[in-house]
Amino acid sequence: MFIDIHVHVRRIPGPPHRGQYYPTPDQLIEIYDRLEIEKGVLLPEVNPECAYVIQSNEEVIEIAEKYPGRFIPFCNVDPRFVSNSPDAPLDKVLKYYCDHGCKGVGEVCANLPFLHPLVQNLFRHVQDFGLPLTFHIAPQMGGAYGLYDDPGLPQLERSLQLFPKLIFLGHSQPFWAEIGRLETPADRYGYPDYPVGEEGVVPKLMRRYSNLYGDLSANSGYNALARDPEYAVKFLNEFQDRLLFGTDITSPSDLVPLRDFLLKLYREGRISEKVFWKVSRGNAIRLLGLDD
Repeated sequence: MFIDIHVHVRRIPGPPHRGQYYPTPDQLIEIYDRLEIEKGVLLPEVNPECAYVIQSNEEVIEIAEKYPGRFIPFCNVDPRFVSNSPDAPLDKVLKYYCDHGCKGVGEVCANLPFLHPLVQNLFRHVQDFGLPLTFHIAPQMGGAYGLYDDPGLPQLERSLQLFPKLIFLGHSQPFWAEIGRLETPADRYGYPDYPVGEEGVVPKLMRRYSNLYGDLSANSGYNALARDPEYAVKFLNEFQDRLLFGTDITSPSDLVPLRDFLLKLYREGRISEKVFWKVSRGNAIRLLGLDD
């Protein structure tokens, strides 16, 4: 069975999010049972840029406790928390949520540059706690959600250098679009459909920095592989220890094409059972310290 590294849920769905309602825990479990997903990492939405209604960390902790074995809570810490200053004591916030069972941090969606002092302060504290961090990248400042970086992801690279013990889980269109060389910078806003004729910066960064992992959730992660299945096999084999299956489900009607894509590669013998196991669940077990 799969383990989902990235999903969203609401006890009370609340206002529609981009025209859709979030799944309730029971609805999400129905989806999981149908797709043979054992459990999933719940990512609370605390950043105002990406939510109509802010979600508390306490809500996902409560849901995880109510459904043992099905959900794993992450906490989410906005870099502006506590005092909106680069020396904010975010360690106190992180300690509280670690003590309440949170296994990581994210999805960080504050629309600030990676190298902003507030963001760097968050990275420093998360590294000190030994937690992985899931980020969303925005292609622009304003009118978007996610940490901002330029084409080529130089701010992410500098952060990887500054925090070598912090596991960064890369996610979103501007991240996964750069699995191949961009034809134009505007390709970062969507889902490039052309083959990976020349490697982009993502595989180069993963080769250079062992603390960069790939969150394959959402259309962005799926498209990164499906746009060029031949290259996808090479990519999955090379980085088999740092790629993780995910869904990024945000409504009961969401599709999960990544699941069938990975199964097809495995059943056709294009990736081994070992690679399939690592990506579908093994890497999540190791990263989060779960029992298999």
